[in-house]
Amino acid sequence: MNARKLISMVALLGLSFSIMAASVPEDKIDTLRLAPLNVEPTPPAMQQVINSDVKQVRNYPMQPPVIPHKIDGYQIDLKVNKCMQCHARTSTGHSQAPMVSVTHYMDRDNNFLADLSPRRYFCTQCHAPQLDAKLLVENDFVDIDHLIKATKPAKH
Repeated sequence: MNARKLISMVALLGLSFSIMAASVPEDKIDTLRLAPLNVEPTPPAMQQVINSDVKQVRNYPMQPPVIPHKIDGYQIDLKVNKCMQCHARTSTGHSQAPMVSVTHYMDRDNNFLADLSPRRYFCTQCHAPQLDAKLLVENDFVDIDHLIKATKPAKH
């Protein structure tokens, strides 16, 4: 009995998918490619990484700092973390790079560690280089400082 129910459900599901697929004309199917599937469009040019080495303002509290330089070819794996050649406490004197936060040397129980915490070792899971590119999606984000200023009454 159960096998019959399963077979009939699968058949019904297959039939419903075929009806749905047939009900949408092929010329009305839109894709992110913005080109027919049988045409290989020319890809857009790669955007340039902002390589200014200037700290950028953070947009919200607790935002990880963005990376203000190129990191092409940086090795970050279980054996090597290229970022720490400049950002480790012992390297900041000669590199002039900001030292990573002390929170990167704490475990989940807030105990300080001698080395970088495994939870914070892979820098690019939180920090990212920025591209000099136009926005793909409209953005109306307003940071908290602007919101506070907008709601405060003007002083006379």
